Amino acid sequence: MRLLGPLALSTLLIGSLIGGPAYAGGGGSGHHPPPSWDESVVDADQSFRGLDAVDGRTAWVAGGSATDGGPGRVFRTTDGGRSWDDVSPPGTEGLLFRDVEARSAKEAVVLAIGEGDASRIYRTTNGGASWVAAFVNDDPAAFYDCLAFYPGGRRGLALSDPVDGRFRILSTRDSGRTWSVLPDDGMPDTSTEFGFAASGDCLVTTGRTAYFGSGGGASRIFRSDDYGRTWTATDSTIPPGEAAGVFGLAFRTPHEGIAVGGDFADPADGVDAVAVTRNGRTWRSAGDLSHLGEDVAYLPGRGRRLIVTGESGDVRGTSTSADGGRTWTRVGDQGYHALDCTSDGSCWAAGGAGRVARLTR
Repeated sequence: MRLLGPLALSTLLIGSLIGGPAYAGGGGSGHHPPPSWDESVVDADQSFRGLDAVDGRTAWVAGGSATDGGPGRVFRTTDGGRSWDDVSPPGTEGLLFRDVEARSAKEAVVLAIGEGDASRIYRTTNGGASWVAAFVNDDPAAFYDCLAFYPGGRRGLALSDPVDGRFRILSTRDSGRTWSVLPDDGMPDTSTEFGFAASGDCLVTTGRTAYFGSGGGASRIFRSDDYGRTWTATDSTIPPGEAAGVFGLAFRTPHEGIAVGGDFADPADGVDAVAVTRNGRTWRSAGDLSHLGEDVAYLPGRGRRLIVTGESGDVRGTSTSADGGRTWTRVGDQGYHALDCTSDGSCWAAGGAGRVARLTR
């Protein structure tokens, strides 16, 4: 990816987010207070783009230092965000952690991005008390952006920017203990494209299907139904550009999903920054945003209701949709890099300046 460039509370009003009566301030007809982000600054030196929530109590975040050469860090909470423990691997000076995939409070895999051996995958099975470097990239042409595991957690994939004109796919069959590069003869030509390590969700899985998004010379969505061996590519309808394309994906079913993106060179322009699919193979443009769409999530148990967020410098925003992405309502100027919602109804966010947040209702 060639990307340019204690508890504190912050309330983000989301009046129509969860489908009850609309909040109408002091004198309206609404009966329920709006949901809000319960925000905590965990480490102001970190920019968090990796986030995985296990449930309402346990979540992991991973980031990179704003200080040149500073360490990338991994934090974990097991008490719903009231406190966060630094569970970082040792010797991470200069590393940028951009993705974390957790199975429990004990097991997690984190990805550091960058050229050459800056791209690494670490794995823990004891809550971060110790880590094993499961993969260290030895190809100077590779640059890994994001990773994802299939349901069950044994199989997983990691995505690298194109090497010799094709995206490179790394695969594991043993829960991330070992990784191997897959043959690229099943990958279309992608010599002008690259991925974005914006939110940890440029690559996602649903059922036995994997999807990832691209930007650069083209903005496409790739699909594989055979654990990453072969891929088909489809126009995403999100405009491409040097800093533009697909940043994040989410799926409600293996066939129904959404892609969000934008342009880091013009983060306030969210026109055509959303695409949706009902069959997993063709995509159409959906409602416009007024900010970047770095990550998106379906609200658990709320059908096609969605939340999308993004931040780039001082330009931030969060929007919601009650109709599967056809229309959006901007609900605040607070934004984050990453989102994750869990089956128990919990939604978490993480972003710059070490901010993490949990959606309260």
